[in-house]
Amino acid sequence: MAAFLLWVILLIFCWPVALLALLLYPFVWLVLLPFRLLGFAVEGLLGIVRGVILLPARVLGGANR
Repeated sequence: MAAFLLWVILLIFCWPVALLALLLYPFVWLVLLPFRLLGFAVEGLLGIVRGVILLPARVLGGANR
């Protein structure tokens, strides 16, 4: 809701920039999509590495997280 209100304020004060932002948003989203997918992959890989490193402590009765 706050983003929408900021966009409306931008539309009132500088409507060409607001319309340009509205038109460019889908393209920016498409450009950033591979980086978002890469972030999911890296997060999953780090989770696997963390699990492998903490496995001996869990087996030996360490604190559970």
